[in-house]
Amino acid sequence: MPTLHRMALFLFATLCVLCGQSTAAGAKRPPNFIVILADDLGAKELSCYGSKLHQTPQLDRMAAEGTRFETFFATPLCTPTRVQLMTGQYGFRTGYLGMNNKAFIPAPGSPETDIGSRFTFADLLKSRGYATALSGKWQLSGKLPTLIRDAGFDEYRMWAYEHNLPPGVKHPGREPNNGQHSRYWHPSIVENGKHLPTTPADFGPDLFNDFVIDFARRHREQPFFIYYPSVLTHGPRVETPDPTKPGARWPAGLKSNLEYLDHLTGKLLAALKADGFASNTYVFFIGDNGTAGDGKATPTELGARVPGIMWGADVKRGVVSRAVADLTDIMATLADLSGATLPKDRVFDGRSFAPVLRGTQPRHRDWIYSHLDDGRVLRDERWLLEIPFGNKGGKLFDCGTSRDGTGYRDVTDSNEPDAEAARERFTAVLAKMPEPKPRVLTPDEAKPKKQ
Repeated sequence: MPTLHRMALFLFATLCVLCGQSTAAGAKRPPNFIVILADDLGAKELSCYGSKLHQTPQLDRMAAEGTRFETFFATPLCTPTRVQLMTGQYGFRTGYLGMNNKAFIPAPGSPETDIGSRFTFADLLKSRGYATALSGKWQLSGKLPTLIRDAGFDEYRMWAYEHNLPPGVKHPGREPNNGQHSRYWHPSIVENGKHLPTTPADFGPDLFNDFVIDFARRHREQPFFIYYPSVLTHGPRVETPDPTKPGARWPAGLKSNLEYLDHLTGKLLAALKADGFASNTYVFFIGDNGTAGDGKATPTELGARVPGIMWGADVKRGVVSRAVADLTDIMATLADLSGATLPKDRVFDGRSFAPVLRGTQPRHRDWIYSHLDDGRVLRDERWLLEIPFGNKGGKLFDCGTSRDGTGYRDVTDSNEPDAEAARERFTAVLAKMPEPKPRVLTPDEAKPKKQ
């Protein structure tokens, strides 16, 4: 992060901490937060969301002990989701409208590409004196030695691409098919700027989960925030350990990868309970986009709808919420629950869903939004609008009381009064947002890649 900008954030954080210290003696310590971001996992894959193919008893228990949003939106691809989650802003504010199409991401080398120069949810919580950490998948900008710390994190254990490794380090573990440094068996990991040696018997998701538990235990004397972007369930979907048989493995595939993520989540929640953290720790389990091959990378509800399970502290138990929420709401909710103050010099698009978690109100927002390139998705509690790539046309659905795609009725051409009223409301919402348009590529960007 540029020095002046980081100094400004430091002064902001210091003032907020001093303000917090001036409150009445005996004020309750701010709660802890852990935000788990599953990779390539649509809501429909969990058994608590209706799946008959997968067994997710730990996540089902987490939902039963907390609040589960039936409709929670991310963006349909990885990078724009991560930027949106960390900043609390939609892509038309950050420049990250997409991922693979160069015309819908910031120009290379532009200030917009530097996530460390943005105000993140880690910066927000550091302003309240939190210890902050990241464990898992980064896949954003930054270079050693300040990689990830520029975005407000004190410590990290990350899956490292080749360009993330310290100079002179060569990691031998590679993933099948894509040739990337491995995130699973014999994982490539950088911890706090240093390469963490691993062996072929080490399974990356175990190491990332262990780091989360260890960081919480080491910081029990102060509030902590852990951002836990899981590498599971993204491909390659390899064999996983069998938790019931040391040394044995479950077969490769989405089922085993999801069910192992479920196992790790249960292990984490059990540790929080055993260590006495549960009564003052919020754990959010969300996803970054729909399932690979079944929704991911499409501007549809299937591409945007991810799990939204909130657990711990004073979260009301056993609630299946009909409120609609999206990723931009995480920043506002963290501010509300922690007592932190959001900066006034920028716009944040989300709203706090803390009242829903506490059970003081059933509804949250009038609409939620997702986007990919120039495709857009808009949803409220009954109606769904999907605008395809090209930003032309679009389909309007009357979803009734359904939230999972079943029984939706295409009313795109309907002149029914309810459908016309919904169309007018959605048109008015979209009119207040900048229309997503491709930027003009530089000559170098426009050159075709060499085969």
